[in-house]
Amino acid sequence: MRLESSDQSSYIWQSDNQFVRQIISVLLMAILLTSTIPGCLSDLRGGVSLVVNYEQTNGTVVESYVDGEHVSTTNASLEFDFSNTESESQILEFGVDFAEGRDSIAVNPDTSSSVIVEFSNHGIYEIVAYAIDENNKRESTAVTIRIDLKIEWSEQSTHEPSGLSIDPIPKHGGPHPVAIFIDSTVENPELIENIGGGREVEITWRLYDQAGEACLVRNGVVEEGGEAHWEAFHYNTYEIHELRISYEEGQDNIDVEQSISLAYEHIESEPNP
Repeated sequence: MRLESSDQSSYIWQSDNQFVRQIISVLLMAILLTSTIPGCLSDLRGGVSLVVNYEQTNGTVVESYVDGEHVSTTNASLEFDFSNTESESQILEFGVDFAEGRDSIAVNPDTSSSVIVEFSNHGIYEIVAYAIDENNKRESTAVTIRIDLKIEWSEQSTHEPSGLSIDPIPKHGGPHPVAIFIDSTVENPELIENIGGGREVEITWRLYDQAGEACLVRNGVVEEGGEAHWEAFHYNTYEIHELRISYEEGQDNIDVEQSISLAYEHIESEPNP
């Protein structure tokens, strides 16, 4: 039988179409067969389902000073729990990366499902929590951390209070604190030997900037056995400051208790308990 040109084209198209369907069928069968062999198509079987839980995304570093000398620093510590993370492949590593270049912290899932991160400096931190499986597949999530600073300062029976240095500049860069908060108390202890009565003490608080200019000033008088209190805040957090307390020589010794806070804007990630 002789085919006309139009019939011949239709025949060729149908033959080609049937050939394509046969090829697709063969490929599908190959996929079905190989999918039953473990590890052959790990990319098609899904990767890591990352779940990271954390109670807090903010903390405070506390520095303590006694008589002008630094005695301790309590770091802020945050925990990241990976125990709810799942994977069809074996997970080889849980960890936390730091945007500012600090070395990563990683743990072996066989021994721990939590990563504890300590912060020794104030600032806003961008971290990345991650998990890596045996196929080198990595899943991660970004978390923003806020770390404030508190300075606790104590001087006893002094006639020459030390200057308190305040450095609001984040050591790793990033946003600066929104303000410096000052809470200072000066006490004029009552002396037992002063049978005839002690003396009042006239004091002056001054907050100096790097140029040596007093940007905040407060005067006070402390009766014997009494105390004077000063609370203030300062918005210039782009240079180092120093808080000084001065009073005339020859007056009674004083006790000084101060708390300085560097507070950041609350831009941290929400906790995920």
